[in-house]
Parts: sequence; C-alpha cells; structure tokens
Amino acid sequence: MVNEGKGGPWSRKASQKSPSSEQDSRGSERTTGESPCPSNGSVEVEHIIGRKLQLKKKAEHLKADLMRQFDTQVNEFMDNLIEESAGLSSSNVNTVFHLSDKERSKHRHPQTSQSQSKQFVIRRSLLDDLFEVNHIRTIYHMFIALLLLFIFSTLIVDFIDQGRLVLEFDLLVYAFGQFPLVVVTWMCMFLSALVVPFVLLSGWASYYTTSNHGTLWTVLAGFLLLLYQGLCLGLMPTYVVLKNSLPPASCFILILEQVRFIMKTHSFVRENVPRVLSSERNKTNLVAVPHLNQYIYFLFAPTLIYRDNYPRNPYIRWGYVATKFAPVLGCLFYAYYVFVRLCIPQFHNISMQLFDLRVMVLCVFNSILPGVLVLFLAFFAFLHCWLNAFAEMLRFGDRMFYKDWWNSTSFANYYRTWNVVVHDWLYYYVYRDFLWMTQKRFRAAAMLLVFTVSAVVHEYVLAICFGFFYPVLFCIFMCFGMVFNFVLHDRRKGPIWNVVMWTSLFLGQGVLTCLYSQEWYAQRYCPIKEPSFIDLLKPRSWTCYPQSNAAVDAN
Repeated sequence: MVNEGKGGPWSRKASQKSPSSEQDSRGSERTTGESPCPSNGSVEVEHIIGRKLQLKKKAEHLKADLMRQFDTQVNEFMDNLIEESAGLSSSNVNTVFHLSDKERSKHRHPQTSQSQSKQFVIRRSLLDDLFEVNHIRTIYHMFIALLLLFIFSTLIVDFIDQGRLVLEFDLLVYAFGQFPLVVVTWMCMFLSALVVPFVLLSGWASYYTTSNHGTLWTVLAGFLLLLYQGLCLGLMPTYVVLKNSLPPASCFILILEQVRFIMKTHSFVRENVPRVLSSERNKTNLVAVPHLNQYIYFLFAPTLIYRDNYPRNPYIRWGYVATKFAPVLGCLFYAYYVFVRLCIPQFHNISMQLFDLRVMVLCVFNSILPGVLVLFLAFFAFLHCWLNAFAEMLRFGDRMFYKDWWNSTSFANYYRTWNVVVHDWLYYYVYRDFLWMTQKRFRAAAMLLVFTVSAVVHEYVLAICFGFFYPVLFCIFMCFGMVFNFVLHDRRKGPIWNVVMWTSLFLGQGVLTCLYSQEWYAQRYCPIKEPSFIDLLKPRSWTCYPQSNAAVDAN
C-alpha cells in the first residue's frame, strides 16, 4: 500500500508543475515579501489523515469478518474430524471387508452397530475452552462480583436490623437436613444397583447360551429386573423421602440419584443383551459379559451410556479437581443468597395478598431474575463443575456434557444441547428403540414419547421433593415445549430467533419460580389436617386466602 503521507498522488501532482509557473510563484513571493499561503497544504494533510482513518476502520472490519469466518470453519473442520476419527476407531474396518453378505447385514443391524451408537472421544468441555478467552472469563468475574454484592448486602442489612453480623446459614442447614439418612439410603441404592443387575445379566447369559429353555430364562430375568427397579430403586427411596419428610435439598439428592441408577442399570442391560444374543447366534463358547470392574467404573462415570471401555486421560490433575469442586460450594452459597435476598422476602409478602391477575403478573416478572440465576447456577455447578470433577478423577476423556445451548436459535437445538448426558440416553434408548420396534414408521410418536418421558420424570422429581403435586412444569413441557419444538425448529436461523429463545426461556423460569414458590407458601400457611385424594391433587394456592393466613399467624 502506498504511503500517501510521504509520496502520494498530491506530491506527484506538485512535482509535475511547469517551470514558468514555479518562477511566477517565486516572483510573486519576492514582490509581496510574504510566505506562501499554507491553506492548501493543511487541507491535503487533513484529507490524508481522514483517508488513513477510513482505511484503518475498513481493515478492522475486514479483520473481524475474517476471524469470524476462520473460527467457524475451524470449528466445523474439527467437529467433522473428531466424528470421522471416532467412526474409524470404533469400527473394525479390516474385518468388515472379509465378511460375507449375511454377516455384513448382521453387522449393520441397529441393535449391534457401533457406527450408529454414541461415539466417545477425548475432548474438553466447552466452558473450559471459552474461559481461556479473557473476554469470556470477564463474564465469570461479573457473576463472582454479584455474589460478593449479595453477601455484603445481606451482612449490612442483618447488622442494621439486629445490631450484629448473622452468619448462621439457617436455610442451608434446613435444606440439607437429615443428611446421614441420605448417605445410608444412597449406599443401599448403590450396592443394590451394583449387585442385582450384574448378577441377573451374568446368570441369564450363562443359562441362555447353555440351556434349551432360553426364552423362559429371558422372561424370568426380565421380570426380576423390572421387579427390582420398581421396588428397590423405585419405591424404597420414595418411601424414605415421604416417611421421614426430608427437606428439599436432601430430597433432590436421593430422587435424582434414584433416577440416575435406574437409567444406568437400563443402559447396562440394554447394551449387553444384544451381545449375548449375538454370541448365541454365532455359536461361540465365549459369553460376552463385561467384568465387574467395568460395571463399577460405569456406575461412577459421568455418562448414562454403557461401554466396556472409554477413552481415558493419562493422569489425574488434582489441581483441576479442586478448581471444580470449589465453584460447586460457591454455587451453593450463591443460591442461598439468591433465595434469601430475592425470593423469600418477595414470596412471603405475596402469600399475604389475594392472588389475583395483577399480583400474578408482577410475581412472574419479579421472579425472572432469581429463576434465571438459579438456572445458571444449576447448569454451571452440576453440568460443568461436578461432572468435570468426577471425569477428571476417573480420567474420563469425553467431557462433552453440554454444547453451546446459549447460541440456540430453536428450541429443538436447545433440547439437544442443554444436557447432552440425558439427551443421549433419551435418544438412544427411547427415541431410537421406539423407531426400531415400529420399523421407523412413527417418528412423530417417538418424539412425543421422548417429551412425555422427560416431562413425567421432571414432574415426579419436583412433586416428591417439594411435597405437593402442581404440574406446572409438565404443562409447560408438554404444551409450550412441544409447540416451540415444531415452530422454532432448526430452520430458524438468525439473531432474532436467539432473542426469541432467550425471552421464552426467561418467561418460563419466571412462571416456574413464581407458581412453585406460591404453592410452597400456601402449603405452609393453609395446611389440611386430613386431606382427601382430591385435596392432594388440587393446588393449595388456589384456595389459600389472606384471611386464612392471618388466622395462622394469629395462632
């Protein structure tokens, strides 16, 4: 590029003047005795500076566009490279070429094909990569600053009201009450999930391949497995929670672990039964049952898809483990201050008012901020920090527990990327298996089944942990979630659809936080001594009025 400040077009034009004109100008200068007028030179300098600034702005815009295009192309290339390498590493290419047509068809069967199942590869979590960028890490620092402001405001208000610093954390102590009972119950669930499915699978595999009554053993083993999952993993934890009236956090630990063990045992059996059937069809003497240590590793691994072996990292970074467990503890205190400063004062006052349309609208919009903060805290504490800490301790290589759900322009993509761990289980064991049983005839029914299973499990967890039945989440999931899944589909691109997705997500969090908090206080202010079955199904907040609240307060 030509340096116009030293030798641009203006300098060339000046050099091309005729000698006569130069002599005339020198003569005029001598006759007047004044220096030449500098106005033309200053105008040219300003024009050069302006031109430079314009070129600099264009170069900056061009650089930003090139960097965005380069980043997009590199990400797409790396994703494709990872998928292709995983497919090559998981398939036995050399043996497939020597198979007969019949054996190839068996190899391509959806029940046993590795190429159509989930591929595990060594990769980092997305936030670990993003936090290496200073601009993204600044957002993380902003949330830490907000936590400090919550702490300072709580301490100052308590000091003004009570004349002393209050550091008792009564809400956390209450939420995690009866924790020893939680630990004992979890140990019982873990030992049963370790022993019963493994023994049933091993016994069934040995009898199925050697006995002439394979179908009878299959029915018997399947019945015992369902009986175990229904009684030991299903009813026992729920009975402990309801019988002992466990507080919310302790309830969530037990019920979520209950759901996790059910999903893991199903995956373990579902992945190994086709292997046993395949070995029996091929008349091989070797029964393809995994070792106990492989199953133990799977029970602790941060995945719900069973494999005999997973890609492993060479060593454990204990410093990384500490940096992941520390934010989990910080998120607990963050949630505590969110409830203390934003939720409890608001809903305690709302519960003393008649819950009309105006109060409900104000409640929903005032609940958006605490609801969204709790959503972010749950995502960061569990899906990023907790799972990464356990993955590091187990040297588990595949850390893709979530994707860039915040960039979603459709709810279909949001459902796939928010929680990849659960999505994979629903996709392979509900959606894909339903299509296999119906010979790929009813894809819409398969999608409806996935939504129904997810909505029922979510509502079951909330109903048991909160102690009341109020199917707000179920209705939002099945009604608005299904509609948004088809209306805001993957063909919706552009920033405006990302704004629509975030607006809908914010409103949904506000509705959930408002209605569940209102029902929680209504259950405390308006208790029923001997509730009927209809009373258990009917929301208490619909019939709990301020007069009843005043009577309870007076007592």
